[in-house]
Amino acid sequence: MPHYVLLMNWTDQGVKNFRDSVGRADAARAALAARGIDLKDIYWTIGGYDLVCVAEAPDDALLSSALLVLGAQGNLRTTTLRAFTGDEFRSVIETAG
Repeated sequence: MPHYVLLMNWTDQGVKNFRDSVGRADAARAALAARGIDLKDIYWTIGGYDLVCVAEAPDDALLSSALLVLGAQGNLRTTTLRAFTGDEFRSVIETAG
């Protein structure tokens, strides 16, 4: 399954409710799992992003739709990076010729 790095920032609403953040993350993990997405790691961070997550999803469209639903709750904004394992990137290199 494709891997993704999710960079997240709280909205004004999200930061006002920071005390609920861990519970929201647990709920998001369960909701994403119901859609076939494995939210493998969640990290609360210091710096340019408030959270960094690693996920696996069957495809870009499914992950994008799930993140739209998550974002519609109003607590965060996401930036998504498609990530490649070493084996996956070997295939990319081979395709390049």
